[in-house]
Amino acid sequence: MKRISLLAVVALLLVGIASVAVAQIVHNTQIVHNTWTSGAPMPTAVWAPAVGVLNAQIYVVGGVNSDQTIISDTQIYNPSTNTWSTGVPLPTATQGTVGAVVNNILYVMGGSVDGVTYTDAVWAFDPTTQTWSSKSAMLLALHDAGVAVENGIIYVVGGNSDQNLRETTVESYDPATDTWTYAAPLLVGRSEPSVGLVGNKVIGFTIVAADGYASGGDTEGYNATTNAWTTMKPDPRGWRSFACTGGIGVKLYVAGGYFGRSLNESFNVAKNTWGRHAAMPQAAMAAASAVYGGKLYCLGGTTAYWEQGSALNNVQIYQP
Repeated sequence: MKRISLLAVVALLLVGIASVAVAQIVHNTQIVHNTWTSGAPMPTAVWAPAVGVLNAQIYVVGGVNSDQTIISDTQIYNPSTNTWSTGVPLPTATQGTVGAVVNNILYVMGGSVDGVTYTDAVWAFDPTTQTWSSKSAMLLALHDAGVAVENGIIYVVGGNSDQNLRETTVESYDPATDTWTYAAPLLVGRSEPSVGLVGNKVIGFTIVAADGYASGGDTEGYNATTNAWTTMKPDPRGWRSFACTGGIGVKLYVAGGYFGRSLNESFNVAKNTWGRHAAMPQAAMAAASAVYGGKLYCLGGTTAYWEQGSALNNVQIYQP
C-alpha cells in the first residue's frame, strides 16, 4: 500500500476548499434587475451608427464622430472581456444607417453619406472572410429608419426619404435571395422610431414600432404572417425619437432619445401596457442599440442633435 505524503494531503485539502469557495461564489451570484452598469469607453465617440451582434461581439459601424465628421470605422465591443478592437471599415462613410444580422452576416442599410442626401446602398459583412460586399439596393433610399428581423427576413421600418419625412414605408429584405419587397405600410408615418421584435412561442412574435418623430407617442405592432399592423397603446410620455431600443422577451425597451433625455420605459406586448424603469445614467440620443445576453447596450450617442451636442463614447448597459 502506497503512503500519501503530508504535503499531498495538504494539497488535496486546499483544492477541496478552493472548489467549495468557487461553488459558493457561483451559487451566490445573482442578477441585479433594473440596473445600469458601464462598459469600457469606445475608442471613437460616435452617434447615429449601424450596429449588429456577430460571434458574441457588438459591431458599431460608421456614424458621426466628435468632429461632426461622418466616418466608416468599425468598432467591435466584446461584452465578455469588456474590451474594444478595430474591424474592417465600411467601404463608404455613412451615418443614419440601420444594421441587422442574419445567419452571422451583418447587413448595413441606407443612411446618408453627407448628412443631406439619402442612400439606398446595402452592404454585407462576412466575419469569416473579413470582407464587405455590395447587395441589392433598397427600394427606397431611407435615413433614420428602424429595423427588426423575424424568420430570417429584415424589416426596415419608416425613416426619412427624399420624398417624405416620416415615411410609412416598410421594406422587407430576404438575404437568401438578395431581394427587396414592400410589406404593409405603417399606420403612422415615423422617422427615428424605436423598433424591435418582441414576444415568445406562446403568444407569438410581433414587430413593435413605437415613438419616433411622429404625431405622438404612437405604438403599433406588425404580424408577419398576416402582413398587417395593429394600433397598440401609445407611449404615455408622448413622442420621442433616436432612443436606444431593443426587444427583450415580451418587452420593447426605449431609453433616452430626443426629448426623452434619460427616461427608460418599456412596452409589454403581452399586456399592451407601458412601464417606467431606472433612468439612464447619462442622457443620450442616437446611440448604437444592441441586445445581447438579455441586456440592452447603449453605445455612444450624443447629448443633442447634430452640431448642437457632443458625441459620447460611453457604454451604458441595462439589465432588465
